[in-house]
Amino acid sequence: MLSLNSDRYAEYLLAVPWADAVLNPVNIRWSPTEIAYSINDSDTRIMLVDDAFAPMVPTLQAQCEALTTVVHCGDGPTPEGMLAYEDLLAENSPIEDARRAGDALAGLFYTGGTTGFPKGVMLSHTNLVTSAFGAVASGALLSSGAVLLHAAPMFHLADLAAWCGQVMVGGRHVMVPFFDPKVVCEAVQAHEVTDVLLVPTMIQMLVDFPEVSSYDLSSLDHILYGGSVISEGVLQRTMALLPDVRLAQAYGMTELAPLATLLLPEDHHGPYLRAAGRAAVNAEVQVRDPFGAVCPPGVVGEVCVRGGNVMQGYWNRPEETSAVLRDGWMHTGDGGYMDEDGYLFVVDRIKDMIISGGENVYSAEVESALSQHPAVLQSAVIGLPDDEWGERVHAVVVQAPGADVTAEELREFTKGLIAGYKAPRSVDFVSELPISGAGKILKRELRLQYSEREGVSQ
Repeated sequence: MLSLNSDRYAEYLLAVPWADAVLNPVNIRWSPTEIAYSINDSDTRIMLVDDAFAPMVPTLQAQCEALTTVVHCGDGPTPEGMLAYEDLLAENSPIEDARRAGDALAGLFYTGGTTGFPKGVMLSHTNLVTSAFGAVASGALLSSGAVLLHAAPMFHLADLAAWCGQVMVGGRHVMVPFFDPKVVCEAVQAHEVTDVLLVPTMIQMLVDFPEVSSYDLSSLDHILYGGSVISEGVLQRTMALLPDVRLAQAYGMTELAPLATLLLPEDHHGPYLRAAGRAAVNAEVQVRDPFGAVCPPGVVGEVCVRGGNVMQGYWNRPEETSAVLRDGWMHTGDGGYMDEDGYLFVVDRIKDMIISGGENVYSAEVESALSQHPAVLQSAVIGLPDDEWGERVHAVVVQAPGADVTAEELREFTKGLIAGYKAPRSVDFVSELPISGAGKILKRELRLQYSEREGVSQ
């Protein structure tokens, strides 16, 4: 399905397994080339498309020989060569439920393509249900009678996991086509929304929305966030704006369907504010060194996860599957450490770690420090080659409206919060950062951009 959020997206998620078929939600931010790759890679035969993406269909059909059937699920006129969604419903009788379950493949969920062409993550029904049970059982969201707002893209596993949990508790769903702070505020007020899942960039846009205080958001009970690291500055602004809302953080990845840990509302204080939480009831979590040994508390290693939520593998990629799935454990590629109480602190993607002057610098820590400066709206920190330091810490910053700050001012500010060697040695100011369809900052694009600028191969 290639579509913005809608009630028909929810029907698609239920109807496809009912019909003994496999889900393949498409990233709405992808180029036609990336979409065509995923369609061909998965041998997808049928696609649902809404009004926003119907013009892309001829290009996709020209590149995808197996794509024989396109169903138009928009509200406008059905384009030539497509089947009309509502007509199909009116002209056909219901079929028996195929009762797909257990280890049967539920869906192919293609990764964002930030490291080359996307990989199809194979998730079973057990994977999805296990992860959703873990979220519901925590009590951190989706209580009985909850009204869940789908503002994050429904193609993404984070929102789909929330959707699965809401179906389990029999709650009500509210959809907006895409995230917009004004539309979200209107929806919360109009439908008395109690629960919403947002990625950190969306939370930041919401709390910085100038008109946010003019809306009645008193129905909000839970905000679940995840998908990428959230800065301490954004968290503090959120808790100040919505003091009665219970915040919960979910850490995981598509390969984990997607839940691994939860930071519960009662943990959002003191030393745990920067934590990713403790293992959810559906998962075991360990931090391991490069030799596979479990790291002692406080020592950074790779986050590894085991449980019924761990993917079956990557579609048609046995070597890449065996590289990350070892002895039943998913090796996430995230660096982190555990404290003595079992709280996980994720410090960075291992590939994003910067080694400057022989010292490890975690970009998330630098970004968190930058976020606490009032002039910083968004930031991304990457490592750039440096003759003296090997790599230097480089910050790409979007300034808040009306703000005016210098690179040196930001450097001195961060040195008051983190070690001097972690402070950005260079800063660029930009109007916007590259963002994926799931709301993540695409650091790979930034690294390529700056490597090309400085004449360095990546």
